[in-house]
Amino acid sequence: MPKPLLFLDIDGVLNPVCPHPDADFDSHSLLGYTVLLSGRHGDWLRELADGYELVWATTWEEQANAHVAPLLGLPQLPVVRFTGYVPQPGDPRVPLMELFSARKWAPILRYAAGRPFAWVDDCIPPRLVRNSLLRRDRLLVPVDPGQGLLRWHVDRLLRRPPAAGRLCRVG
Repeated sequence: MPKPLLFLDIDGVLNPVCPHPDADFDSHSLLGYTVLLSGRHGDWLRELADGYELVWATTWEEQANAHVAPLLGLPQLPVVRFTGYVPQPGDPRVPLMELFSARKWAPILRYAAGRPFAWVDDCIPPRLVRNSLLRRDRLLVPVDPGQGLLRWHVDRLLRRPPAAGRLCRVG
């Protein structure tokens, strides 16, 4: 049985906007941008890799492997392509007010192709999070872009990895 997928964003998740001053982030100049990264995130992602297949789900796309993965001590990871994605028959309908925040949803669902998955991002529409709460096969983990990925997010992913099957039992 393959591991569930773990779709990872970078900006706002691994590169927070304004982390706590004691949070141990290093500043890097990557592709003309200042990026804050923490070795602690690399440790946590390697821990998560024991139970998940890590996949970049970021607008950095292949650049994530070239620039961010080495700084976090990660191997090359598969990449979900968002640039140039053409909507396909069967893609979920996205309300007009969610066109920006839900732009990753159809490509992620296509990439997952029915496999259980978790998605960690700072821009997940609340409607998608609510609709996924009773599903066993997906776990959506919204992250505050100011602080980025925190240990409690990792613990949540480790405590309840997505599994095959559609609905959770209530009770």
